[in-house]
Amino acid sequence: MTERGGPLAGVRMVEIDAIGPVPLAAMLLADMGADIIRIARPPSAGVGAWDDVGGDVLHRSRGVAYLNLKDPGDRDQLLALVGAADALIEGYRPGVMERLGIGPDACLARNPRLVFGRMTGWGQDGPMALRAGHDINYLSITGALHAMGDGKSPPPVPLNLVGDYGGGAMFLIAGLLAALLSAKVTGRGQVVDACITDGVPSLMSLFYAWEPKGLWRDAPASNLLDGAAPFYRCYRCADGKDVAVGCLEPQFFAQMIKGLGLEDRSYDQNDRAGWAAMEVDFASAFAKQPRDHWAALFAGTDACVSPVLSMAEAPDHPHNRARGSFICRGAIAQPAAAPRMTGTPPAISEPYETGVEQVIARWSAGRAT
Repeated sequence: MTERGGPLAGVRMVEIDAIGPVPLAAMLLADMGADIIRIARPPSAGVGAWDDVGGDVLHRSRGVAYLNLKDPGDRDQLLALVGAADALIEGYRPGVMERLGIGPDACLARNPRLVFGRMTGWGQDGPMALRAGHDINYLSITGALHAMGDGKSPPPVPLNLVGDYGGGAMFLIAGLLAALLSAKVTGRGQVVDACITDGVPSLMSLFYAWEPKGLWRDAPASNLLDGAAPFYRCYRCADGKDVAVGCLEPQFFAQMIKGLGLEDRSYDQNDRAGWAAMEVDFASAFAKQPRDHWAALFAGTDACVSPVLSMAEAPDHPHNRARGSFICRGAIAQPAAAPRMTGTPPAISEPYETGVEQVIARWSAGRAT
């Protein structure tokens, strides 16, 4: 454990161990300097501290202490920790923290300045609040999942970037930081009810704004940004790998056409009647050469053509290497801390085990990790 800086240095948070958005939110906040203690169940015999969802990556930059929250003595330790904290984040179903005796009322009674962050899929109330669900279910009722795919078959199963992480973790972080600023001014804490089915519609704001203006069709694969446009989609290359094409602007479109050797064709980029034929031409052209041929040919241009890299390939891309977008810790490649800041740069440290008493003593003495 070493002293850490960052823009959130001095902010103290308690993280109740969870899956999904909570560990990512805590990781990002800890990378930015927040002093976070993760409260986890005591490890059972033969199970290591990091043998769980997230492991060394999602649990980096903060400590873990083990408490059985069904035990009255351990709950008292948690409430003592809450008394010295600025914020708490949890991801249980509604009512679980209350039944344990550590819900918002109990925690805010102990510390009126506390920001109590709650992360759920369906929210703290509403007819589905107590139901089980996962990312794909939350996306399904927001209009987001319907907008994905080719429209000829059921929507593809997306990664949990849109729901758990975009509509969940990022809105939890935004709510926490806003509430912490408010508490600093007013001296009063509050509950942040972060809900994926609230956050995802906000991510869809552009498309909900476009639809009544006739700029967006409420059908998959029929719009500019959902794969219908032949100049904004992916193509398979000769080696079975793919390239991504995103030349929306006419000057970029012209560079892509030139690179494909199709200057002799007459394309009206925005004429939907010609999109099908255009797609056939582009698919045929890209299929003639391997992916890395096209990556090299379009490198240094504004054609907006880029290779679709695997997770194993991404850390070695020249741009990612130059930016230091990935770091290696032992044999593990992982994302570097983001975003970057000039005065209080974020940083990554190893996860570590600690005790609640140690954390309370350190916080009471005004010491950071």
